[in-house]
Formats: sequence, structure tokens, C-alpha cells
Amino acid sequence: MSISFAAVPENVSFARVVVAAFVSQVDPTMQELTDLQTVVSEAVTNAIVHGYDNNPDGVVTITAKLIEQAVELTVEDRGVGIENLEKAREPLYTTKPDKEHTGMGFTIMENFVNDIQIETALGKGTKIRFVKYLQANEAMYN
Repeated sequence: MSISFAAVPENVSFARVVVAAFVSQVDPTMQELTDLQTVVSEAVTNAIVHGYDNNPDGVVTITAKLIEQAVELTVEDRGVGIENLEKAREPLYTTKPDKEHTGMGFTIMENFVNDIQIETALGKGTKIRFVKYLQANEAMYN
């Protein structure tokens, strides 16, 4: 499943619903569904606020796959990219403290999934890939 949409705050909820509908076909627990929705919300918000600086002309793309009772999600933007990825992954680090952003986006994402990979290039955008193992097969992967 792949979907692209305008980088506007109103679409964060839309992204959460789309991912929840896609994942529901494998009957996840409520906690797994909530975890995935939280991760999508954080990643899409980061793309809108930091990748595009709230420019509504930006586009966010979400790709979702089911792989052996795991969910693989990719959230991608073609925004400004992340200047210092290592710093951006530190808890409480934010480039927009005046806009009430807490700097916890990556920390939250990392705590709700089993694997996260981030690719970024200045002036080209950011791609975040998440893998979340679902309860039925989680023991196999730990």
C-alpha cells in the first residue's frame, strides 16, 4: 500500500487512519495499533514541520507492507533533509523550540517499533523505515 498526500497538519490524522485500516487486516492488538499510529503521527508531523517547514506544497508518502506478521512502514518526504541526524535523534533536541516542539519525535518512534532506519540528504529529504513485529511472531524475532 502506498499513499501520498499534502504536507499539512490536518493530514496527520488521515495518515493514522490509513495505516490503521491497512494493518487491521492482520488483526493486531490494540496496543500494536496504537504504537503504529503514534509512530506514523510523529514521522508525518516531523516531515510537515521540519522537512517542509509547514509548506502546504510539500508531499508526504507512506508505504506499508505486511511481512510475516511484521509491519514495515516507510514515511518519506522530499523536504530539506536533516542537517545533523545524530543530534536530531537525541532526546529533547529540537530545531524549533519557539514552536512548542519537544524534541522527542525520534525517541518516541524508536520506543514503539522493533527497528528504525533513517536516510536523509540535505536538500533532498528524509526517509524513515520502521518495522514492528506483531504479537503472534514477536518471540521469533527477539
